[in-house]
Amino acid sequence: MRLSSFLAVFRPALPLILGLSLGCSLSLLMVSWTQDPDEACSEELVNGGLLRGSHIVEPKGGNEGDGNEDFQPRIVPYHKDPSKPHKKVLRTRYIHTELGIRERLLVGILSSRTTLGTLGVAVNRTVAHRFHRTFFFTGLRSAKVPHGMIVVAHGDDRPVWLMYETIRHLHQHHGNEYDWFYLAQDDTYTQAERVMDLVGHLSAGQDLYMGRAEEFIGGEERARYCHGGYGYLLSRSLLARLQPHLDSCRNDILSVRPDEWLGRCIIDYLGLSCVEKHQEMTYRYFELQKNADPEREDSSQFKNAFTVHPVSEPTLMYRLHKRYSQIELDWTYAQIQQLQVQISNLSELTPEGKAGATWPIGVNPPFRPKTRFEVINWEYFTEDHIYSCADSSPKCELHGADRADVSSILETAVEHLNERYQPQLRFRKQRLLNGYRRFDPTRGMEYMLDLALEAFTQKGHSQVIAKRVGLLRPLSAIEIIPMPYVTEATRVQVILPVTVRDQDFVGNFLDTYVMNALDTRDNALLTFLFVYDPFDAQRVSQTDVFAGVKAMIGEVEKRYSDVKIPWISVKTEVPSQVKLMDIISKKHPVDTLFFLASVWTEVNADFLNRCRMNAISNWQVFFPIHFQEYSPALVYRDQQPSAASSFSSDSLRDGRFDRHVFEEACFYNADYMAARTKMAADILDNDEMLESMDVYEIFVRYSGLHVFRAVEPALVQKYVRRACNPRFSEDIYHRCVLSNLEGLASRSHLAMALFEQEQANST
Repeated sequence: MRLSSFLAVFRPALPLILGLSLGCSLSLLMVSWTQDPDEACSEELVNGGLLRGSHIVEPKGGNEGDGNEDFQPRIVPYHKDPSKPHKKVLRTRYIHTELGIRERLLVGILSSRTTLGTLGVAVNRTVAHRFHRTFFFTGLRSAKVPHGMIVVAHGDDRPVWLMYETIRHLHQHHGNEYDWFYLAQDDTYTQAERVMDLVGHLSAGQDLYMGRAEEFIGGEERARYCHGGYGYLLSRSLLARLQPHLDSCRNDILSVRPDEWLGRCIIDYLGLSCVEKHQEMTYRYFELQKNADPEREDSSQFKNAFTVHPVSEPTLMYRLHKRYSQIELDWTYAQIQQLQVQISNLSELTPEGKAGATWPIGVNPPFRPKTRFEVINWEYFTEDHIYSCADSSPKCELHGADRADVSSILETAVEHLNERYQPQLRFRKQRLLNGYRRFDPTRGMEYMLDLALEAFTQKGHSQVIAKRVGLLRPLSAIEIIPMPYVTEATRVQVILPVTVRDQDFVGNFLDTYVMNALDTRDNALLTFLFVYDPFDAQRVSQTDVFAGVKAMIGEVEKRYSDVKIPWISVKTEVPSQVKLMDIISKKHPVDTLFFLASVWTEVNADFLNRCRMNAISNWQVFFPIHFQEYSPALVYRDQQPSAASSFSSDSLRDGRFDRHVFEEACFYNADYMAARTKMAADILDNDEMLESMDVYEIFVRYSGLHVFRAVEPALVQKYVRRACNPRFSEDIYHRCVLSNLEGLASRSHLAMALFEQEQANST
């Protein structure tokens, strides 16, 4: 994120309501059809072009002279034969597959065995990630394929054969998935955003062969082919028409250059020539001279080019990418300044006038709380300390990202002050007097700084002054991270470890589980894990300490005849999470979704669904932060909580989210087994290490998966004072103690209890 320019004295500016560009769209209100390959309706919908790409295509019998035939709607009649039986409709998983919507552009880079690891890697690192999908085509596969590249080897390094196999591969494997295909050599630098913008303005329903037009050798014909060094675009329809003639072109056309061979094939069999301009859109390119320096290229042709050729070495590719990135960045800043000027000029026409403007111009106004509970707090900081710590300490040292953040805003503040007041004044920071910051979810991170500055005049005089400045680090573009497909139909295996101290709470757990899982027929199974200490394990034949719990399980199984609740008995002195999960993991399939619960957990359908959605096999594990109720003896004292306030599902009860507890977890057995396998080398002949770790730490250290930790309002626990085992690691024991201390009551409740106690003692 970039720090916005600031104003030393805030000046109001008016907000501008920007109009949205409205486009035509179709809404599917209702549909009813049967799957029948003989019916003309479905055949015509797909092949006739009604759903071709993003435009509506007119039938062949339409007006030939109309230039907008691509955008003329038509009605396809639906004729159903009553004599034919209805067939089951097969629906696709994604709507774009059913409607025939394709991706816009596929990129193919023609490389070779010798240049794939150099120029090919440079292309992949600079621009390949900006396209939806990029393939690298070579004749012979290298001994070691570079990481992160999709390489297709055709088995022959002849240039014309490589082109032939590439065109055939694109049509066979991706002809129905993309509207446009962009081909370039690996010694070509491509401006990805400009090529995507060009494709976005072209109609996908036309045959088009677009690039830098070159004359054939001899120059006798007026037809042109597209030079491969500058890249070229092929439409999907052109690729489909060219496919039947590829074998004939391979046998009949003799050429050394692959781009010339392809151009000759398209001209001879389709009658199309390469064009540089189509539908008022121009394909721009730049020929890079030998020993040219990208930093010194300043011509409009270079700045506006889509592609640059030839690029002789990877270093030059990176230098070109740096140069064009700077050009795009400068252009973006210029556009922002122009928009800010326009907003400022038009602000006087709004009802609020200049007084209603927000700062900075063009950024969302600050969040306005509706109640006192929505007020965003400011954090006070200095250059060395911050006075709002994560562990609730009153003061802690700045380190890591926080220290880098403070240093960055101080440098930016002095830099902008010098830009604004030079040459009359020049400032040098002496120290930070006061610093305040807060995160506004509608804007970003806001800062208020009181600076002690040494100001220098043009004559060399200096004076120390204090100045307050405001800065904003606005929120940048939000990135949507693609996630694997998950479903809420997955079965959840609930694992409940029970010790002797916990058995008094099993009754409440079973009542909640029966009501929310068994009565509702939720796809969840429960397994008890009884943890015996060595003394109780020796006496289990005479006196079973878990006999009462097993009797309750039997009553549940009698009530629900089709339900079986198994249990497993374990003997251990230290009930470590890792030791218990090792036993459970071996008794379940690898695709089992575990929910590791505690006896105080209130299981419900909402949380089980979130457990299914947030735990993704080989991708993510989920450690929810449950809501912990406060101690009723301190919160309510002389009054009893009402049923509405204490058991309402619409709002949380009096309590807090306990971030010190990591007992609940959702993960797949395969992910746990993989992490334990990586951990095995570190615990050789050191079983005590298992007692000092929990499942959360194992996933963080050894899994490599995304560990998702978030508050979970649907996971509620009643107040309980946990017994902290000193044999666990110091970190686990410390978290347990903090959980007990912070879970007593809020500060206001504790203050009232102390006040009442002092009042009672004084009397």
